[in-house]
Amino acid sequence: MQKKKFIFDLAILLVLNLLIKPFWTLIVEPKVQGQIGDISYGEYFVIFNFSLLLNILLDFGLSNFNNKNIAQNSHLLSKHFSKMLGLKFALGLFYIIISLFVGFILLGFNLKLVAILCVNSFFLSFILFLRSNLQALHMFRVDSIISVLDRIIMIAIVGLMLLHVFGVQIDAMKFVYAQTLGYALTAIISFVVVLNKTHTFKLNWDWAFNRFILKKSAPYAILVLLMTFYNRLDSVMIEKLLPGDFGKEQSGIYAKSFRLLDAANQIAYLFSIQLFPLFSRMLKQKENIENIVKLGFTLLITPALIVSVSTIFYAENFFDKIYTGDTQGYEILALIMNCFTAISITYIFGTLLTANGNLKHLNYMALTGIAINIILNFILIPKYFALGSAISSLVTQFLTGFIQIYISYKVFKFKVNTRLMFSLFMFVMGLFIVNYFTLHLTKQWMLNFIIMLIFSGLLAFVTGMINPKSVLRFIKYK
Repeated sequence: MQKKKFIFDLAILLVLNLLIKPFWTLIVEPKVQGQIGDISYGEYFVIFNFSLLLNILLDFGLSNFNNKNIAQNSHLLSKHFSKMLGLKFALGLFYIIISLFVGFILLGFNLKLVAILCVNSFFLSFILFLRSNLQALHMFRVDSIISVLDRIIMIAIVGLMLLHVFGVQIDAMKFVYAQTLGYALTAIISFVVVLNKTHTFKLNWDWAFNRFILKKSAPYAILVLLMTFYNRLDSVMIEKLLPGDFGKEQSGIYAKSFRLLDAANQIAYLFSIQLFPLFSRMLKQKENIENIVKLGFTLLITPALIVSVSTIFYAENFFDKIYTGDTQGYEILALIMNCFTAISITYIFGTLLTANGNLKHLNYMALTGIAINIILNFILIPKYFALGSAISSLVTQFLTGFIQIYISYKVFKFKVNTRLMFSLFMFVMGLFIVNYFTLHLTKQWMLNFIIMLIFSGLLAFVTGMINPKSVLRFIKYK
């Protein structure tokens, strides 16, 4: 029953997100960047990523800890929610103060932009904390709606500005304000939903409880901080290692590709937040998780590989379509989108290790990732600019992904699945062949792309990456 519910809820989540978030990423954001320019957008993009680097200060691992704790002990929601909420607000204030000091005083970023983006980060973190309660209670369908609500509001507001309704002209600050409104309204609605699931609520401050929670969540906090650094540091380093407006422009060019990777990662992230409470509960009940790990791996890595490999061949076409003829930096997309496969590995095995509490291993892995990422960026960015940062990301993500696979096999004593490895090898080889022969099959690249997707889907079944009988048995599973 757990498997059937997992697949059905996951389908709802993916459908909603595939309908809404790609529209924001592929239509709205490129239009905004096109109107305000690479330099202005690059400045926004750098400060946006900077605001995420210190995000851990306003969460400190509370969401991950809360997800696991409530998933295993749902009766604690009413007891812990009001206490954790007080701590959440205190951490938010601390985060904003530190971010303003580092961003404005030390790094010289635009004060107004730093301040508003930090407020946005707080709202986003608050939404994720509220959603962690919904996920822990396995209210995945409600969580699915909440997951796209902020984007729906933003699309409506930014869309009106892009169309110059009421004579409003889009700029970086108006774009940021639209996000603020979207996050704020979503946070209020999410709070009301969670509040209805609590028996009692009274906002209070409990020193003993807060010390206990911070101590328990500290390993999660360190892990999130380290992984955020090697995922989000690139654009900041591009801007700081390259001179003046050229650094901002290169950050803007990097943003064109990164937003597409980020959009793909959001889909994989949605997959992982379904798995986390499931893994947590199964591990507590000492159930065999090998089959669900294999299922999660094949369901996520198959589309990830299709996206990654096809982007190598179609990157220039994607840029030409999305950015209306501007293909500058398409090589970055061809490289960086392959990080999607590596990050998908992390969303399976990293989620499993986090649910099992193997945070020490994961923190060492993340430290390794940061060291490699920083070293490679210092070497490659001055020579290859934004493309150098893409190379650095690709190397870092695959290395850390493979480390997590190795740790998982050691911790859980998984058997090496030679059949799956052979299927995976044949599938990857087949994808390159299919893309090569369909790329110039007709004069219409979009038609070629659709044909490639069809053959890639068939290839997944032929190579055994997806087994029709297993899928059918899974759907009928009671």
